[in-house]
Amino acid sequence: MFSRAGTLSCVSDGMQYGWTAPVAPRLLSRDSPVQVTGAQAEWLETVLMLGACCGLPLTMLLVDKIGRKASLIGSSSATLLAWLMMALAPNIELMFVARFLAGVAGDTAFVAAPMYIAEVADQKIRGFLSSIIYLMMLMGVLLVYCVTPFVPLWVPCVIGMVFNGATLLTFPFMPDSPYYLLYTDRPEAAQRALQRLRPADDVDHELAQIAAAIKRQKGEKGRPQDILLVKSNRTALLIMVWLNASQHMSSISVMLMNLHSILDEAGGRYIGSSTAAILFSLLMLGAALSASALIDNFGRRALLVTSGVCAGLSLGVVAAYFHAKHAGIDVANQSWLVPAAVLFYAAAFKFGIGLVPIVLTAELFPARMKALGMTLSDAFYVGFSVISLQIYHQLRKRLGIHVPFYIFACWCFCT
Repeated sequence: MFSRAGTLSCVSDGMQYGWTAPVAPRLLSRDSPVQVTGAQAEWLETVLMLGACCGLPLTMLLVDKIGRKASLIGSSSATLLAWLMMALAPNIELMFVARFLAGVAGDTAFVAAPMYIAEVADQKIRGFLSSIIYLMMLMGVLLVYCVTPFVPLWVPCVIGMVFNGATLLTFPFMPDSPYYLLYTDRPEAAQRALQRLRPADDVDHELAQIAAAIKRQKGEKGRPQDILLVKSNRTALLIMVWLNASQHMSSISVMLMNLHSILDEAGGRYIGSSTAAILFSLLMLGAALSASALIDNFGRRALLVTSGVCAGLSLGVVAAYFHAKHAGIDVANQSWLVPAAVLFYAAAFKFGIGLVPIVLTAELFPARMKALGMTLSDAFYVGFSVISLQIYHQLRKRLGIHVPFYIFACWCFCT
């Protein structure tokens, strides 16, 4: 229950993430309520991730100063305001401001939510509960794909506000992290919180374990430079930098934010782009559910390897199809390959590359390095999201859409 309450606003964050795919074509149409150019539509994607980049220092400060729970409450409040601005925006400039604010808030939630869940969950099911964050985000993507093409543009904004409002009504009554409470020298509050989290257990032993771990980790050096100078911290950082970069360099941001236009460019006549987008998000959700059930039994590495190979093959097929089309070859009868490969990619990506990093992020860093380590990892996560979007848009215009997909496929195999 506590993990669901802590991740409910992630549905709204997922809606923000997938919002441009169905909305951008409508904003570029003649009957758009807001006049938008093609370049401005592309910036609606990028400005969300730029907001996340700029929110990194704030995130690092908040999770340690006010705690994981308070950070999530603040994030939900900011995202609710962003949805309200988007619903009422009379011009593109206000939409940019709203998307930037949503990016800042989403970054805070992306760091605070896995920390909160990892610190309140029982160790036996920590991997499964941590993966709930992505499941909630996928539900948000699915929701925005299902609703937005068929209703006025303010309707998904209202739906997003409902999820944030539900978080603000329920989450303040949830216990704070016992780990954080002990770390800030509040043992009585930590015991009460742990008793609420483990009502059927004697919590004294677990509380003593947490206290011992914190005491040991506080005794270690906690200087910022130790993230690079201490071998274990450096190894954890390198792992998380690569995996967080891989999530975007395997094209997920490009797919989620441009899926409708990619499918339309393929010229498919077998399935509509809106239908394929809904199936795409459904397959991601199903794959994430399967991986969540397997992650604590089969391990993180096996899921990553399987996911990387399958996602790379899928993107290779997409690249080859667009390469043939770019070369002037008649591929009309093979246009089914792109939606088929994209749908297979959806399942492959979420089976490992799209799920495992968020679980590992909260597990690899010690207490004194956790906020800094997770924030630096997140910096590469949002940084590479901007890079991947620019690689896609710039290379698509200059060399053809197949070139960025070849790059994304190679990155999957390297992962």
